[in-house]
Amino acid sequence: MNRETEITFKESAAAAARTARRADLGHSARQWLGYAAAYGFMTVLALLFMIPLLWMFSTSLKSRQEIFAWPPDWIPTSPQWFNYASAFEKYPLARFMLNSAFLVIANTIGELISVPLIAFAFARLRFPGKRILFVLMLSTMMLPGQIKLIPLFSMFSRLKMIGTYWPLILPSFFGNPFFIFLMVQYIRTIPRELDEAARMDGASTWTILYRIILPLSRPAITVLVVFTFLWTWNDFLQPLIYLSSFDSYPISVGLAFFQGRYSVEWNLFMAATLISIIPVLVLYFFAQRHLIGGISSLGLKG
Repeated sequence: MNRETEITFKESAAAAARTARRADLGHSARQWLGYAAAYGFMTVLALLFMIPLLWMFSTSLKSRQEIFAWPPDWIPTSPQWFNYASAFEKYPLARFMLNSAFLVIANTIGELISVPLIAFAFARLRFPGKRILFVLMLSTMMLPGQIKLIPLFSMFSRLKMIGTYWPLILPSFFGNPFFIFLMVQYIRTIPRELDEAARMDGASTWTILYRIILPLSRPAITVLVVFTFLWTWNDFLQPLIYLSSFDSYPISVGLAFFQGRYSVEWNLFMAATLISIIPVLVLYFFAQRHLIGGISSLGLKG
Protein backbone atom coordinates (compact mmCIF):
# COMPACT_ATOMS: atom_id res chain seq x y z
CA MET A 1 0.00 0.00 0.00
CA ASN A 2 2.86 2.34 0.81
CA ARG A 3 4.41 1.42 -2.52
CA GLU A 4 1.24 2.40 -4.39
CA THR A 5 1.01 5.66 -2.41
CA GLU A 6 4.62 6.53 -3.29
CA ILE A 7 3.98 5.83 -7.00
CA THR A 8 0.84 7.94 -6.95
CA PHE A 9 2.69 10.79 -5.23
CA LYS A 10 5.50 10.69 -7.81
CA GLU A 11 3.02 10.68 -10.68
CA SER A 12 1.20 13.67 -9.15
CA ALA A 13 4.49 15.54 -8.68
CA ALA A 14 5.52 14.82 -12.28
CA ALA A 15 2.13 16.00 -13.56
CA ALA A 16 2.39 19.16 -11.47
CA ALA A 17 5.90 19.78 -12.81
CA ARG A 18 4.70 19.33 -16.40
CA THR A 19 1.81 21.72 -15.75
CA ALA A 20 4.17 24.28 -14.25
CA ARG A 21 6.52 24.01 -17.23
CA ARG A 22 3.63 24.45 -19.66
CA ALA A 23 2.45 27.47 -17.65
CA ASP A 24 5.98 28.95 -17.72
CA LEU A 25 6.25 28.32 -21.46
CA GLY A 26 2.85 29.93 -22.03
CA HIS A 27 3.83 32.93 -19.92
CA SER A 28 7.15 33.29 -21.76
CA ALA A 29 5.39 32.99 -25.12
CA ARG A 30 2.86 35.66 -24.15
CA GLN A 31 5.69 37.86 -22.87
CA TRP A 32 7.68 37.48 -26.09
CA LEU A 33 4.55 38.16 -28.16
CA GLY A 34 3.97 41.31 -26.13
CA TYR A 35 7.57 42.42 -26.71
CA ALA A 36 7.30 41.66 -30.43
CA ALA A 37 4.05 43.61 -30.75
CA ALA A 38 5.49 46.58 -28.84
CA TYR A 39 8.70 46.68 -30.88
CA GLY A 40 6.75 46.21 -34.10
CA PHE A 41 4.47 49.12 -33.24
CA MET A 42 7.43 51.34 -32.31
CA THR A 43 9.23 50.39 -35.54
CA VAL A 44 6.22 51.34 -37.64
CA LEU A 45 5.85 54.58 -35.69
CA ALA A 46 9.56 55.37 -36.17
CA LEU A 47 9.26 54.76 -39.91
CA LEU A 48 6.28 57.11 -40.08
CA PHE A 49 8.26 59.84 -38.34
CA MET A 50 11.22 59.20 -40.65
CA ILE A 51 9.17 59.73 -43.83
CA PRO A 52 10.08 63.47 -44.09
CA LEU A 53 13.76 62.66 -43.56
CA LEU A 54 13.67 59.89 -46.16
CA TRP A 55 11.89 62.19 -48.61
CA MET A 56 14.55 64.85 -48.07
CA PHE A 57 17.26 62.30 -48.80
CA SER A 58 15.44 61.12 -51.91
CA THR A 59 14.94 64.68 -53.16
CA SER A 60 18.61 65.52 -52.56
CA LEU A 61 19.57 62.83 -55.10
CA LYS A 62 17.13 63.85 -57.84
CA SER A 63 17.58 66.04 -60.86
CA ARG A 64 15.46 69.16 -61.23
CA GLN A 65 13.16 67.37 -63.65
CA GLU A 66 12.51 64.44 -61.30
CA ILE A 67 11.61 66.67 -58.36
CA PHE A 68 8.29 67.74 -59.89
CA ALA A 69 7.48 64.42 -61.57
CA TRP A 70 3.99 63.01 -60.99
CA PRO A 71 3.45 60.51 -59.55
CA PRO A 72 6.49 61.15 -57.38
CA ASP A 73 9.27 58.58 -57.24
CA TRP A 74 10.88 57.68 -53.94
CA ILE A 75 13.95 56.18 -55.59
CA PRO A 76 15.68 58.38 -58.20
CA THR A 77 16.34 56.69 -61.52
CA SER A 78 19.87 58.09 -61.58
CA PRO A 79 21.06 59.31 -58.14
CA GLN A 80 22.78 62.67 -58.43
CA TRP A 81 25.38 62.37 -55.67
CA PHE A 82 27.19 65.43 -56.95
CA ASN A 83 24.30 67.56 -55.62
CA TYR A 84 26.06 67.57 -52.26
CA ALA A 85 29.27 68.86 -53.81
CA SER A 86 27.28 71.41 -55.82
CA ALA A 87 25.64 72.69 -52.62
CA PHE A 88 29.08 73.33 -51.08
CA GLU A 89 30.31 74.97 -54.28
CA LYS A 90 27.31 77.27 -54.58
CA TYR A 91 27.57 78.65 -51.02
CA PRO A 92 30.25 78.33 -48.29
CA LEU A 93 28.32 75.83 -46.16
CA ALA A 94 31.46 74.77 -44.30
CA ARG A 95 32.02 78.38 -43.24
CA PHE A 96 28.41 78.72 -42.15
CA MET A 97 28.62 75.53 -40.08
CA LEU A 98 31.82 76.69 -38.40
CA ASN A 99 30.11 79.94 -37.49
CA SER A 100 27.21 77.99 -35.99
CA ALA A 101 29.64 75.75 -34.09
CA PHE A 102 31.36 78.82 -32.62
CA LEU A 103 28.02 80.25 -31.49
CA VAL A 104 26.99 76.90 -29.99
CA ILE A 105 30.23 76.56 -28.03
CA ALA A 106 30.11 80.15 -26.77
CA ASN A 107 26.46 79.94 -25.72
CA THR A 108 26.97 76.58 -24.05
CA ILE A 109 29.89 77.93 -22.03
CA GLY A 110 27.81 80.94 -21.03
CA GLU A 111 24.87 78.83 -19.89
CA LEU A 112 27.13 76.39 -17.99
CA ILE A 113 28.71 79.29 -16.11
CA SER A 114 25.59 81.33 -15.32
CA VAL A 115 22.75 78.83 -14.88
CA PRO A 116 24.27 76.63 -12.11
CA LEU A 117 25.35 79.71 -10.13
CA ILE A 118 21.92 81.35 -10.27
CA ALA A 119 20.04 78.10 -9.70
CA PHE A 120 22.23 77.16 -6.72
CA ALA A 121 21.58 80.56 -5.14
CA PHE A 122 17.81 80.20 -5.52
CA ALA A 123 17.75 76.58 -4.36
CA ARG A 124 20.21 76.63 -1.46
CA LEU A 125 21.17 80.12 -0.27
CA ARG A 126 19.18 82.53 1.85
CA PHE A 127 19.10 86.23 1.01
CA PRO A 128 16.55 89.08 1.20
CA GLY A 129 13.98 89.20 -1.60
CA LYS A 130 14.76 85.67 -2.76
CA ARG A 131 11.15 84.71 -3.51
CA ILE A 132 10.38 88.01 -5.22
CA LEU A 133 13.43 87.73 -7.46
CA PHE A 134 12.56 84.13 -8.31
CA VAL A 135 9.01 85.11 -9.29
CA LEU A 136 10.34 88.00 -11.39
CA MET A 137 12.74 85.62 -13.11
CA LEU A 138 9.91 83.20 -13.87
CA SER A 139 7.71 86.02 -15.16
CA THR A 140 10.23 86.74 -17.92
CA MET A 141 9.42 83.30 -19.36
CA MET A 142 5.92 84.59 -20.16
CA LEU A 143 7.26 87.31 -22.47
CA PRO A 144 7.53 86.37 -26.16
CA GLY A 145 11.04 86.69 -27.51
CA GLN A 146 9.87 89.08 -30.24
CA ILE A 147 8.93 91.70 -27.62
CA LYS A 148 12.56 91.93 -26.50
CA LEU A 149 14.02 92.36 -29.98
CA ILE A 150 13.67 96.14 -30.28
CA PRO A 151 14.97 97.00 -26.77
CA LEU A 152 17.88 94.61 -27.14
CA PHE A 153 18.72 95.89 -30.61
CA SER A 154 18.68 99.47 -29.30
CA MET A 155 20.94 98.53 -26.38
CA PHE A 156 23.45 96.62 -28.52
CA SER A 157 23.38 99.40 -31.10
CA ARG A 158 24.43 101.93 -28.46
CA LEU A 159 27.19 99.57 -27.39
CA LYS A 160 28.30 99.38 -31.06
CA MET A 161 27.96 95.59 -31.13
CA ILE A 162 25.70 95.30 -34.17
CA GLY A 163 27.41 93.29 -36.87
CA THR A 164 29.34 91.19 -34.33
CA TYR A 165 28.63 87.95 -32.48
CA TRP A 166 28.33 89.65 -29.08
CA PRO A 167 24.52 90.15 -29.20
CA LEU A 168 24.17 86.42 -29.86
CA ILE A 169 26.55 85.36 -27.07
CA LEU A 170 26.25 87.81 -24.16
CA PRO A 171 22.65 86.93 -23.13
CA SER A 172 23.71 83.34 -22.37
CA PHE A 173 26.12 84.59 -19.67
CA PHE A 174 23.15 86.04 -17.77
CA GLY A 175 21.25 82.74 -17.67
CA ASN A 176 18.20 81.42 -19.47
CA PRO A 177 15.10 81.52 -17.19
CA PHE A 178 13.89 78.15 -18.45
CA PHE A 179 17.19 76.43 -17.64
CA ILE A 180 17.41 78.22 -14.28
CA PHE A 181 13.95 76.97 -13.36
CA LEU A 182 14.84 73.39 -14.32
CA MET A 183 18.09 73.50 -12.37
CA VAL A 184 16.41 74.98 -9.30
CA GLN A 185 13.77 72.25 -9.29
CA TYR A 186 16.43 69.57 -9.71
CA ILE A 187 18.79 70.93 -7.05
CA ARG A 188 15.93 71.10 -4.55
CA THR A 189 15.57 67.31 -4.82
CA ILE A 190 19.19 66.77 -3.72
CA PRO A 191 19.22 66.15 0.08
CA ARG A 192 20.48 69.07 2.12
CA GLU A 193 22.20 66.60 4.43
CA LEU A 194 24.96 66.34 1.81
CA ASP A 195 25.57 70.08 2.09
CA GLU A 196 25.60 69.93 5.89
CA ALA A 197 28.01 66.99 5.93
CA ALA A 198 30.33 68.81 3.53
CA ARG A 199 30.24 71.96 5.69
CA MET A 200 31.14 69.91 8.75
CA ASP A 201 34.20 68.72 6.83
CA GLY A 202 35.15 72.34 6.14
CA ALA A 203 33.81 72.69 2.58
CA SER A 204 32.94 76.16 1.38
CA THR A 205 29.89 77.16 -0.65
CA TRP A 206 31.88 76.99 -3.89
CA THR A 207 33.17 73.53 -2.99
CA ILE A 208 29.64 72.28 -2.30
CA LEU A 209 28.49 73.62 -5.65
CA TYR A 210 31.30 72.22 -7.79
CA ARG A 211 32.08 69.01 -5.86
CA ILE A 212 28.58 67.90 -4.80
CA ILE A 213 25.74 69.70 -6.56
CA LEU A 214 27.08 69.79 -10.13
CA PRO A 215 28.15 66.10 -10.29
CA LEU A 216 24.72 65.07 -9.00
CA SER A 217 23.00 67.41 -11.47
CA ARG A 218 24.46 65.76 -14.56
CA PRO A 219 21.03 64.84 -16.05
CA ALA A 220 19.84 68.44 -15.79
CA ILE A 221 23.11 69.74 -17.23
CA THR A 222 22.79 67.32 -20.15
CA VAL A 223 19.34 68.72 -20.93
CA LEU A 224 20.78 72.24 -20.72
CA VAL A 225 23.61 71.46 -23.14
CA VAL A 226 21.43 69.66 -25.69
CA PHE A 227 18.70 72.32 -25.70
CA THR A 228 21.27 75.12 -25.96
CA PHE A 229 22.85 73.34 -28.93
CA LEU A 230 19.50 72.88 -30.70
CA TRP A 231 18.22 76.40 -30.06
CA THR A 232 21.47 78.07 -31.07
CA TRP A 233 22.03 75.86 -34.13
CA ASN A 234 18.49 76.43 -35.42
CA ASP A 235 18.18 80.10 -34.49
CA PHE A 236 17.37 82.11 -37.60
CA LEU A 237 15.80 85.41 -36.54
CA GLN A 238 18.46 86.83 -34.23
CA PRO A 239 21.47 86.19 -36.52
CA LEU A 240 19.49 87.71 -39.37
CA ILE A 241 18.88 90.86 -37.28
CA TYR A 242 22.28 91.36 -35.66
CA LEU A 243 24.67 90.13 -38.36
CA SER A 244 25.34 91.94 -41.61
CA SER A 245 28.41 90.20 -43.06
CA PHE A 246 27.88 87.29 -45.43
CA ASP A 247 30.87 85.40 -44.05
CA SER A 248 29.57 85.65 -40.47
CA TYR A 249 26.17 84.05 -41.06
CA PRO A 250 25.41 80.71 -39.34
CA ILE A 251 24.06 77.69 -41.18
CA SER A 252 20.44 78.54 -40.30
CA VAL A 253 20.71 81.76 -42.33
CA GLY A 254 22.96 80.22 -44.99
CA LEU A 255 20.31 77.67 -45.92
CA ALA A 256 17.91 80.49 -46.79
CA PHE A 257 20.13 81.51 -49.72
CA PHE A 258 19.01 78.40 -51.61
CA GLN A 259 15.49 79.86 -51.72
CA GLY A 260 15.47 82.36 -54.56
CA ARG A 261 12.87 85.02 -55.23
CA TYR A 262 11.24 83.17 -58.10
CA SER A 263 12.47 79.59 -57.72
CA VAL A 264 14.03 77.16 -55.26
CA GLU A 265 16.73 74.63 -56.07
CA TRP A 266 15.08 71.90 -54.04
CA ASN A 267 17.68 69.22 -54.69
CA LEU A 268 20.56 71.41 -53.49
CA PHE A 269 18.44 72.82 -50.68
CA MET A 270 17.61 69.33 -49.39
CA ALA A 271 21.25 68.23 -49.70
CA ALA A 272 22.43 71.25 -47.69
CA THR A 273 19.70 70.73 -45.09
CA LEU A 274 20.63 67.09 -44.58
CA ILE A 275 24.26 68.07 -44.10
CA SER A 276 23.24 70.72 -41.56
CA ILE A 277 21.33 68.25 -39.37
CA ILE A 278 24.21 65.76 -39.13
CA PRO A 279 25.71 67.47 -36.03
CA VAL A 280 22.28 67.35 -34.36
CA LEU A 281 21.95 63.62 -35.06
CA VAL A 282 25.47 62.95 -33.80
CA LEU A 283 24.78 64.90 -30.61
CA TYR A 284 21.57 63.00 -29.96
CA PHE A 285 23.26 59.65 -30.66
CA PHE A 286 25.90 60.22 -27.99
CA ALA A 287 23.67 62.02 -25.46
CA GLN A 288 20.41 60.11 -25.82
CA ARG A 289 20.90 57.99 -22.70
CA HIS A 290 21.65 60.97 -20.47
CA LEU A 291 19.09 63.12 -22.28
CA ILE A 292 16.19 60.70 -21.86
CA GLY A 293 17.12 60.09 -18.24
CA GLY A 294 17.49 63.81 -17.62
CA ILE A 295 14.14 64.70 -19.14
CA SER A 296 12.34 61.94 -17.23
CA SER A 297 13.97 62.87 -13.93
CA LEU A 298 13.21 66.56 -14.46
CA GLY A 299 9.63 65.71 -15.29
CA LEU A 300 9.21 63.59 -12.17
CA LYS A 301 11.15 65.75 -9.76
CA GLY A 302 10.15 69.12 -11.14
